Amino acid sequence: MDYENTQDGALVRRVQAGDQAAFSDLVERHKSKVFSIIHGIVRQRNDVEDIAQQVFAKVYFSLKNFDFRSSLITWIYKITVNECYDYLRKRKVRKLVYESDLSEDEVRRVENTEPSPERNPLIDAVLAKRDYLLKLLSRVSEEERMLLMMKEVEGHSVEELAEMTGMNENTIKVKLFRARQKLVKASQRLDRLPTAAAN
Repeated sequence: MDYENTQDGALVRRVQAGDQAAFSDLVERHKSKVFSIIHGIVRQRNDVEDIAQQVFAKVYFSLKNFDFRSSLITWIYKITVNECYDYLRKRKVRKLVYESDLSEDEVRRVENTEPSPERNPLIDAVLAKRDYLLKLLSRVSEEERMLLMMKEVEGHSVEELAEMTGMNENTIKVKLFRARQKLVKASQRLDRLPTAAAN
């Protein structure tokens, strides 16, 4: 597909030529999509806007090197997903720092959770599940991860994915099938790890 001769392609060329208004148009065109992706991964409403600002800052500074080998939305999607993963990693690090360096009252204020003398098993379970999911997703390629997120998290149809990525529907079906197979195998390996470590 000729991504350059599209509405997005025209906007990119204008931005690359120094047209600031074109970048504003580009942000307006894709803002709701980026917000939706971030919220689907991070689930923290308060941080969605901050992450989106980071995403569009990276888009702005990287657009000069955009070469139309993929569609613009696919490219922005990859940046958004990577920014979300960076956020989750940093949040985990911050949580460890808070727990080791601050008092219990300070930790509660920072995390905005209810006072409790013990760790909340529900929060632990959610964090463990998310960590497990991130480990699984790290076993597939960036493209497969993107397709899985768009299909399973955002609920796009194969037809919509084909339109957004420029791939044909059969190719997408094959890639999704292979990605799911990889996840099943990775899940089986991860589930065996504690047993192997205990022996």
